[in-house]
This record gives sequence, C-alpha cells and structure tokens, in this order.
Amino acid sequence: MKLRGASFAVYCGSSPGHDPAFLALAAGLGKALAHEGSTVVYGGASVGLMGAVADAALVGGGRVVGVLPESLRARELAHIRLSELHITDDMHARKLMMATRADGFIALPGGYGTWEEVLEVATWRQIGIHRKPIAVVNHAGYYDPLRAQIEQAVDAGFMHPSLRGFIRFVDDVDTALDYLRGYEPADDELAKFAKG
Repeated sequence: MKLRGASFAVYCGSSPGHDPAFLALAAGLGKALAHEGSTVVYGGASVGLMGAVADAALVGGGRVVGVLPESLRARELAHIRLSELHITDDMHARKLMMATRADGFIALPGGYGTWEEVLEVATWRQIGIHRKPIAVVNHAGYYDPLRAQIEQAVDAGFMHPSLRGFIRFVDDVDTALDYLRGYEPADDELAKFAKG
C-alpha cells in the first residue's frame, strides 16, 4: 500500500492518559502520517490523544479530517483548525464515515470507544465488508489483554485461527507504518476461515 495519498482512520482516546508517553505516541503518529503524505481521519476532538494526533499532523503540514457526532461536539471540544470537520447525527454515522473514508485503520491506547471501533472494523473485515489493514500500536503492552482475549477465543473455538491476523499488533509507530506500507489483501481471505 502506498502511504502517500492514502487516508488512515486513527482510533484513540479523548483523554490524555496518566503517562505523558501516550501523548508523545499520539503526536509521533500524527507527525509521521503527515511526513508520509497520508491523511488523518479521526474523531474530530481537540483534546486527549485525539487532539495530539491532529495537532502534530497539522503542524507537519498534513491533512486532517475530523468526524464528530453532534452529541459530542461540546463534550469532546471540536477541533477548529482541521482541514475538514464533519458533524454527524450520531455515533453510527460517525463510525461509518470514518471507515468509508479510510484506506486503513490505526489504533492507539483508549477506552471503550477506541476498543469498540477497532473490534467493529475487525468484524466488518471478517464478514467481508472491507479488506483494509488494521494496526494496533501496543505501546508498553497496553493491548496485551486484547491480544490474549483473541487467543482465548481461538482456543475456545469461537474464532478461526486465521482471524488472529486481522488485527496486527505492533510495538511502535514505525512498525505500524511498515506494516501498512507492505500490506496487500489476500484474494482468498474469506475462504481461509469459511471452511473452518
């Protein structure tokens, strides 16, 4: 996949987290995507990791598209300096717009909303709605429990082993970009687990 000209949905927290390293991670991702000539598509907020990704991408000369539901405009403090800001009727419309505009997905640490977004696009990939890459930056082992849950689901027979690879866990931003750069969807992706 060519990163220049591609758009990536970035899922992450609207809170900064307790460790300043989380904000630095988000800023690093925004800066790197801008440097690569990629567009950031994200939740539209000016606060937390979301704001750090957007600010760093903008400072780096990148294009940033925000998508924010009306109900969260005040709570998440809509970013006013974006390339584009779309206000949707609800969360469902927000997630659909972000996924549709994205060529791939990158997740940083976050809470319920971030987890739900990652699992939703993984589910959509499983049922054939898309074949886009999903990279989860597992900074300091933050996503180790999710990784373990996936393994448990496979071991218990609720997921075909081939589904493990639908979410690629990586340690840092550089590795995430390397994965996206080398990503090519397999033509027989669905066939691999349809028989299982």
